[in-house]
Amino acid sequence: MALRGGKKLSISIQEHMAIDVCPGPIRPIRQISAYFPRLSPTSPGPASSPLALSPGMGGAHLLSPMLAPSRPSMGGSLSLNSSMDTSVEITSDDSDDCTALGTLEFDLRYERSSSKLHCTVLRAKGLKSMDFNGLSDPYVKLHLLPGACKANKLKTKTIRNSLNPVWNETLTYVGITEEDMHRKTLRLTVCDEDKLTHNELIGESRVPLKRVKLDQTKHFHTCLEHPPPMPSPTAMGEALRGISCYLREWENEQLHSLEERGRLLLSLQFQPPLGLEEADAGGGGGRRGGGLCVGVRRCAHLAAMDVNGFSDPYVKIYLKPDLQKKSKHKTTVMKKTLNPEFNEEFFYEISLPELAHKVLEVTVWDYDLGRSNDFIGGVCLSCHSQGDVLRHWMDCLKNQGSRVERWHILTNELPRTLGHD
Repeated sequence: MALRGGKKLSISIQEHMAIDVCPGPIRPIRQISAYFPRLSPTSPGPASSPLALSPGMGGAHLLSPMLAPSRPSMGGSLSLNSSMDTSVEITSDDSDDCTALGTLEFDLRYERSSSKLHCTVLRAKGLKSMDFNGLSDPYVKLHLLPGACKANKLKTKTIRNSLNPVWNETLTYVGITEEDMHRKTLRLTVCDEDKLTHNELIGESRVPLKRVKLDQTKHFHTCLEHPPPMPSPTAMGEALRGISCYLREWENEQLHSLEERGRLLLSLQFQPPLGLEEADAGGGGGRRGGGLCVGVRRCAHLAAMDVNGFSDPYVKIYLKPDLQKKSKHKTTVMKKTLNPEFNEEFFYEISLPELAHKVLEVTVWDYDLGRSNDFIGGVCLSCHSQGDVLRHWMDCLKNQGSRVERWHILTNELPRTLGHD
């Protein structure tokens, strides 16, 4: 502490910091790359360094990214502009090329008569190596979007130690309607199988099914791409983090509500009442009154509800409102399958005007011995339905005596019928 005239010289902390630390005039902030320049390969050495010492106040020495005066040399001087150009070139070289992950060849064919979508996975070329030996163990899995889940996942065999695998394997989706062909997208994901750790994703390719013409085979040769990144709340400001979390929860709820649990092939036929002569000609054993004949044909790509990767499915049918609770019908239980075939029919004796105000509820369940059964999916058919479900119901009411078969998507929500049980 200095003394002046026998008195203490008091200095405030603000003055102390201003004297010892103030760097002087504020200069523009340089990029970090200016502190670490890239020297040209033709440069003989760091003869002209871009770092210069700027004289600071109070003996302080601060580094500033100011270029030293250019001196005549053998072209070895490097300016700031040249270093930035070099970094741009390196960035462009490091950017992902469309073939950096490899290419995938496959064929798609949709059969309208059988409602089947065939995907023939042919081969892949130039896949990215994922293992320590410089190779991969690739396989391809398919999903239908939106509504991707284990129920609609198909998978090829695994080719060991190859970057150019050849599968020539056909995977088939059953119960694909024309509406699905217009709104669905097929995602093909190439993964590397690891026995000790989790499988790694190599790349994926997405194809809108509307690009495939009916009853025609279309060949695809696509480049694998990285999956689209999910928006992260940490990359946003504080004001947007809450909104981002809310939107993510809302999107998860929407995806969960749209989850598909499989497909159901249902047959409907309204049989008009028989006259006395027709009933007598049938031997008297037939039904004289008209009614609805419901045929449960088969299910496809059901969700696995058991730990063994399968389900024990059966189908329950209600015609509601059912005040007397006599409309319940149930099929037999099929053990350990995700593609059961029932081929069972049930009859409800009812008039056509009454049927127009009814709701047909069809649900698929997984049978569990000793505990409650698991709900797999369901569908409701009535005059208040929408889409293919409504068309199926109206075709049944308009075309008396004709059998109408349609595939229906099973959702993971319990059907909300309009009547009381």
